[in-house]
Amino acid sequence: MQTPTSTAETRSIPGRAWADIAVLLILTVLGVIGFHPSFGGYSFLAAGLGGLVVGAGAGIIAARYRLSAVATALVAVVAYFLFGSAFAVPSEALLWVLPSLQSLASLAIGAVHGWADLVTLQTPIGAPAYIAVVPYVATWLVGLVSTTLAARWLTERPRTAWRLAVALLGPIAVYLAGILTGTDDPYLAGIRGVTFAVLALVWVGWRRRSEESLVLSAQPELRRRKLVGTAVLVASAVIVGGGAAVALAPANDDRFVLRDEIEPPFDPLDYPSPLAGFREYTKDLSEEVLFTAEGLQPGDRIRLATMDSFTGKLWNVTGADVAAHGSGSFALVGRQLPEQRFLTSERTSDVGITIGAYEDVWIPGVGYPTELEFLGGDASAESDNLRYNNATGTAVLTSGLEQGDTYRLHSDVQRVFSADELAEVAPASVELPPVEFTPDTVAAKAAEFAGTAETPAAQIEAIRTQLVSTGFLSHGLASDAVPSRAGHGADRVEELFTRNQMIGDEEQYASAFALMVRSLGYPARVVMGFAPNVAADAQSIDVVGSDVTAWVEVAFDEVGWVALDPTPEETDIPQDQTPKPKTEPQPQVRQPPRAEKDEQELLTAVEIDDPKEENDLPWRLPGWVVPVALGVGIPLALILLPMAAVALIRAARTRRRRNAAAADRAVAFAWDELLDRYGELGYDVPSKATRVTTAHGLAAQVPDERVATLPELAARTDEAVFSGRTIDRDQSEQVWTEAMAAVQVASAALGRVRRFVSRYRIARRRRAHTTSKRATRGDRR
Repeated sequence: MQTPTSTAETRSIPGRAWADIAVLLILTVLGVIGFHPSFGGYSFLAAGLGGLVVGAGAGIIAARYRLSAVATALVAVVAYFLFGSAFAVPSEALLWVLPSLQSLASLAIGAVHGWADLVTLQTPIGAPAYIAVVPYVATWLVGLVSTTLAARWLTERPRTAWRLAVALLGPIAVYLAGILTGTDDPYLAGIRGVTFAVLALVWVGWRRRSEESLVLSAQPELRRRKLVGTAVLVASAVIVGGGAAVALAPANDDRFVLRDEIEPPFDPLDYPSPLAGFREYTKDLSEEVLFTAEGLQPGDRIRLATMDSFTGKLWNVTGADVAAHGSGSFALVGRQLPEQRFLTSERTSDVGITIGAYEDVWIPGVGYPTELEFLGGDASAESDNLRYNNATGTAVLTSGLEQGDTYRLHSDVQRVFSADELAEVAPASVELPPVEFTPDTVAAKAAEFAGTAETPAAQIEAIRTQLVSTGFLSHGLASDAVPSRAGHGADRVEELFTRNQMIGDEEQYASAFALMVRSLGYPARVVMGFAPNVAADAQSIDVVGSDVTAWVEVAFDEVGWVALDPTPEETDIPQDQTPKPKTEPQPQVRQPPRAEKDEQELLTAVEIDDPKEENDLPWRLPGWVVPVALGVGIPLALILLPMAAVALIRAARTRRRRNAAAADRAVAFAWDELLDRYGELGYDVPSKATRVTTAHGLAAQVPDERVATLPELAARTDEAVFSGRTIDRDQSEQVWTEAMAAVQVASAALGRVRRFVSRYRIARRRRAHTTSKRATRGDRR
């Protein structure tokens, strides 16, 4: 007996289809190379070419075995996850090849979120690991669709120009994706564009109809003319395309790329200004070990955040909607950070930091980091949440730093310049957001303190000297001789200058000094960080809250941002110089009752959001639950959900047929259901044959004697449909029972793999409806 594997499983692919597949895959490769500017190298090609092989392989298998759309999708998805770990995220795979829970999760996340990250990250893109999934999933999908169209669609229909154009849509989409997700610097744009156009035009011209090929082979003159025409077309495309690329190509700055149009997803303005919590460190965390630093040199300052925008209430980073490259523009980066060129490097620094009581998104660092590596078990996840601002040397971790986090920094340290060295250096022309609501006192005091200084550097130094020499330092603690109100807004800065004495801490002096420098038209920004006392032979330093400080950076031409400290040394504040309120007669006004306050409460309180209080849950999921759920749940959902959908559709179809209004129609539908089930199982069901002939063909394919009664069942069905006799419901139910028993026998004769694949097939035979109509007409006759 003939087995069902001969006709239902394998069908050869025509040679013409192999040529079509080759052309479409080559065009896709030309398109995926366009991702080079985003990745800054060729590491993405392993993922891009791997996805193309996986997708094309799934399409070829589906074409040879004539799988349905659902079965084809299942094979493609399984292949996507099975081989994607090795091609796209080998660093997360087991032995760099085998899938792991983390690699499966990255394949799923990268296919959805990788596109957004690709157009918002700073190039060259090195992290997160799932970013390489973007070229992988793009070529996988295009390879699958293009191969399916070439092997099944174009071989069964006339090869018209519009059908060939439809097949080209996938490679064109990859080509455009490489352009739109790239940078202002194109990669071999002219060569790739001309090659793509020539190959596509020649393919469309030569692969249209088989009849044309026969005519050309019979008439050599026509073939010669077509060859000459093709050569002219290629030459014209090269000349015209190359010339147009030179003459009409826009300048790099005018190129349209999505990364210039899309706002980065991380917005630091969603977080409170770091400087607003300055007193939190000096009052509540003064003795707490925030973090431990190794490798610090004497004089090193640890940068926390850099702020260049003043709103009248506080200093903060610049919003991404105000300046594209301001202090608030953070890009997702990898271990290697973009190099800062606007500085005069004095030395390099290698520092290791272990987080203690510090909890925030701002990453403490020294100088301008060029490399940042997280250490520990969650290093990969933390790297995926790292953002960096190249202009300010500031890094953030969107998930927040926690106790025990450890990382190492390799940085370039800006040289410290003296006032004499900067005497002849002009301030740099740096675009900064305008400061708003600056008190008039600031400009007046800046002019007063600058005095007769002539050069910008001399004016800035004169202002700084006045603040240091005439001001007094107070952290606003109850133990201080004179209270100092917290805050650094316009009202607090005005108070600093209008009191009999200038009293404040680094928060107020840094804010005032930056506003004074900006009032003179020079670029200045406020930096908050820590300045621990580092001994020459110190191996590690515990940084505590009392080490917090703030300073100002001013940009100078060909020098960089120079740090200047305007805060006076800690000295005793003369009590006799504290202004006393004058007694003046006041109108009689009923006063509200006084509330007794603690001396410490008279000072301005600083409120800092505590993420622990917001997430104070009685239980917490372990960190491995989410990746396990994603790694197991996503593949299971991709496998089971389509199977469940197919089962529901089949059940509805069977119920509708079995409950037909007329019993003779129910009998006809029983036979149609049997044919559909056999087709779904992979058996070859003739499309145009009588029921008896079809029954003999099906019985020959099933190696089981129990299906030998199929011709008898077919004959009984013909009799019920065409005899005109009245059929009762019991007879139709008997036919249905025998038909479903034959389906069970046919299913049992197959292997487990074919039975599993059959659960994703849905047969749709139009003859079922015509048969039922014919049955109705026979009943009327």
